[in-house]
Amino acid sequence: MKGVRSLNNFSKRSYAAARRGQTLSEPLSNLKPARMAPFPPQNVQVSKLPNGLVIASLENYSPLSSVGVFVKAGSRFETSENLGVSHVLRLAANLTTKGASAFKICHSVEALGGSLSVTGSRETMVYTADCLRDDLEPLLEFLVNVTTAQEFRPWEVNELTPRVKIDKALVQQCPQMNVMEMLHEAAYKNALSNSLYCPDFMVGRISSEQLHSFVEDNFSSGRMALVGLGVNHSILKQVGEGLLGARSGARAPVTKAVYRGGELRLKNSDNLVHALIVSEGSVMGSAEANAFTVLQRILGAGPYVKRGSSRSSKLSQGIAKATTQPFDATAFNASYSDSGLFGIYTIAQAHSAGEVIKAAVAQVNNVAAGSISEADLVRSK
Repeated sequence: MKGVRSLNNFSKRSYAAARRGQTLSEPLSNLKPARMAPFPPQNVQVSKLPNGLVIASLENYSPLSSVGVFVKAGSRFETSENLGVSHVLRLAANLTTKGASAFKICHSVEALGGSLSVTGSRETMVYTADCLRDDLEPLLEFLVNVTTAQEFRPWEVNELTPRVKIDKALVQQCPQMNVMEMLHEAAYKNALSNSLYCPDFMVGRISSEQLHSFVEDNFSSGRMALVGLGVNHSILKQVGEGLLGARSGARAPVTKAVYRGGELRLKNSDNLVHALIVSEGSVMGSAEANAFTVLQRILGAGPYVKRGSSRSSKLSQGIAKATTQPFDATAFNASYSDSGLFGIYTIAQAHSAGEVIKAAVAQVNNVAAGSISEADLVRSK
């Protein structure tokens, strides 16, 4: 009959499909299994160029490579005349440079399937390039352009103002970020008190000249580090010698942060109270910093299990005895090059915030008095 598929081979097809679903139980006699020698593990390689640039790399044989340029150019290096310049500088990372236009940078990075991003803290700014290993060389050209060949055309800088306002609005909607900014404002007299975000009175007032001046003072080889993961050290060294050696020296002096302590409160209509109670901690890289890190784990630095109850942390144990209301508590630890902060961060309902904070402080006092076991110490380490 025309139009009807023959069913004569149906059983054969079913048998073949069933055989494909079975695994091979007998090895093939004429086929030797391929054995690839494992790559030897590599150690971190660190070198320092005569101009002060530090280069560090780790070859992990990954098909993906990541390279970052770390610059000591965080918000702590701002002055009273250019407050907010580091915030605008982060947003200006994709603007036109001496080697490529903003359009070329954007579309070339997309064509390579890579990413070019910038993040900032109070100490550093980090420019990061991620891509497939074979596409690393062309992407590094753009990474070098955005870190050493900025132009900051005035009309492009002016167009960043709406993005600055959006960033500030997002911070206001995030209590965790907002309370962190207020903490540094209250704790320090200068330097580290500078916000990561442009103050309201400076929005739209950061000029191209101020950006050039900030880069000239801080983007020098002595304040930079070139770090790579999944990249050969010799390649990274060539990039550092040939391209990042444009500016030499240490340039701008560093103002030492002065801890003063204080209290700031922001009243609003939220049902939750976010509270940070801290004291001065330790300098980054010191023996005391290591001790504070262990203490943070003992008190509790968040749940060990995703969406867990954190019942193993000292803070949660102490607060749970004082209240039946929902809460969240964690130890806070931040270390900088010349100072640090250590304390507790609690989130609770407004009507129970007082007892939560008191219970958390009491638990810190108990731990300081030696109320910890050897098992707690071993687990925290």
